[in-house]
Amino acid sequence: MIPTSLRRKQKRWIYMLFALILFTMVIGMGWGPASLSYDRLIPTLIGLGTFKEEFILFSVRLPRLLITCLAGMALALSGGILQSVTRNDLADPGTIGINSGAGVAITVFFLFAPLEVGNFAYAIPFVAFVGALVTASVIYVLAYGRRTGLQPMRLILIGVGFSAALSGMMIILISSAERQKVDFIAKWLAGSVWGVDWPFVWAVFPWLLILVPFVWIKSNQMNLLSMDEAVAIGVGLQLNRERLLLLLAAVALAAAATSVTGGIAFVGLMAPHLAKAVIGHRTQLYLPICLLLGGWLLLVADTIGRNLVDPEGVPAGVIVSLIGAPYFIYLLFKNRLGY
Repeated sequence: MIPTSLRRKQKRWIYMLFALILFTMVIGMGWGPASLSYDRLIPTLIGLGTFKEEFILFSVRLPRLLITCLAGMALALSGGILQSVTRNDLADPGTIGINSGAGVAITVFFLFAPLEVGNFAYAIPFVAFVGALVTASVIYVLAYGRRTGLQPMRLILIGVGFSAALSGMMIILISSAERQKVDFIAKWLAGSVWGVDWPFVWAVFPWLLILVPFVWIKSNQMNLLSMDEAVAIGVGLQLNRERLLLLLAAVALAAAATSVTGGIAFVGLMAPHLAKAVIGHRTQLYLPICLLLGGWLLLVADTIGRNLVDPEGVPAGVIVSLIGAPYFIYLLFKNRLGY
């Protein structure tokens, strides 16, 4: 049973993160190359703005803010699942190669599909899911031993190797492509939020709408999976079945996010750790905070990045990496590569 004090603390953090997300969105609505004064936000939101103001807000700013927040939530939840399933604090869809697998599938789709990617907004998450699923399956098989079961550190090392190899494959694929398509893939590799129209919002939102409740239902299983295998087996948990279902959910969430934001790493690494640091390791407590933290982190990174340098800004993936890479190194030393 969860103590009442922890429940109250969780609610305070949830309210605070909701407020931070709303505050960051308000900042993002008015901050950008095209001017939209903050005193005109409310009139524009309720339909009293000029054509220019409504175009900037509803066609440019608002869909990007929503897609960034949703993608950050998906990456954070995916990272939380992976860390529980693998019992490894270094697990993240970016570091273990899932994002790169989705990226290769999107690259092939973009280079060889007869139509532009923008016309395939609803198909792209499925394309990314197939690539991510194939990659995750191969990594899982290679990291799994018949006698030892899933080896967390081996999974991380194999995933890092796959990530590097698949990134190289993407470079080979685009080496002879058209300049316009090369520019797109280069932005994707850097973690640039590119799916910034309403169709991409509606393409990603259903994945979260289905998978967030599913993961919440599986929160008790995640608690058990994060413990020793003997304990989980002792209480009757079907390890392979639960791992497979949760890994599929993690892959789907990462693929949905990757399909619109590019190869962004470290959000799925940092958000679960920060959530656990403030509320504890119990899944029912940290999962909602992790979800909101992921959305807010990517939202802040993209808002800062797109306004940092004219004209196109700095990709959100670069901003996140500036924070996430030192944090990853810290965790690496903390765990001593074998914990």
